[in-house]
Amino acid sequence: MAGTAEYLQDLFGFDGKVAVVIGGAGELGGGIARGLVQAGAHVVIADVMEEGCRKRCEQLESLGGKCSWTLIDVTRRESVEKALEAAMAVTGRVDALVNAAGVNFGASFLDYPEEKWDFIMNVNLKGIFLACQVFGKQMAQQGGGAILNFGSVTSLLPLSRVFGYAASKAGVLNLSRNIAQDLALQGVRVNTICPGFFPAEQNRKLLDEARVESIMRHTPMKRYGEPDELIGTALLLLSEKAGRFVTGAVVSVDGGFTASWF
Repeated sequence: MAGTAEYLQDLFGFDGKVAVVIGGAGELGGGIARGLVQAGAHVVIADVMEEGCRKRCEQLESLGGKCSWTLIDVTRRESVEKALEAAMAVTGRVDALVNAAGVNFGASFLDYPEEKWDFIMNVNLKGIFLACQVFGKQMAQQGGGAILNFGSVTSLLPLSRVFGYAASKAGVLNLSRNIAQDLALQGVRVNTICPGFFPAEQNRKLLDEARVESIMRHTPMKRYGEPDELIGTALLLLSEKAGRFVTGAVVSVDGGFTASWF
């Protein structure tokens, strides 16, 4: 931890800063939270799962990091505002926000349930809208900050059976670019990371044998990504030291999946 932490702190400069990771109890959000802690940030885990928040904080603190947690329902503005209040209580500012919460569901288009569509849109798209608006306003008032939104390879490519998820993630990409334009002169940078196929909890139940075969056929590296493989890209996009002229960017971390699709 010591050597890694010193390297990341020197490279990205998060020492003493506060970073909120919405969805930080999950595997991918948790991996980025670990990188932020190692880079010196005080990380606030915000998630709908209380036990997951507790466990994640215990894990990060066992690495010598600074961590606190708060519950959040990203579909409710008042809950997002309470999460901001919890983060502000640490140092009076929020320097970085990661929007990693997400849900998925698979079915053929003609059988796709309307209630699943609505739920996915509320969490994946409305949730990012609310978080960016609530935290973005605070960042603009304090003179700057960085937001990293989770897109997906489905932001860029059509994939069968995950129609609600793909539509929501395409919306995240468009929304992020628009927010980046709107907040640029207020010192708030907004970027999007588009992971490929990782062992995230919302994907496992959808990965039958045929789908796994298709994914591997279209992934030049012929494997899934590991949560730690998102850390470097995420820290670059969030860092004022390393990425202060980067906003509106979209970075795929997918083992070459989007490059080889066509």
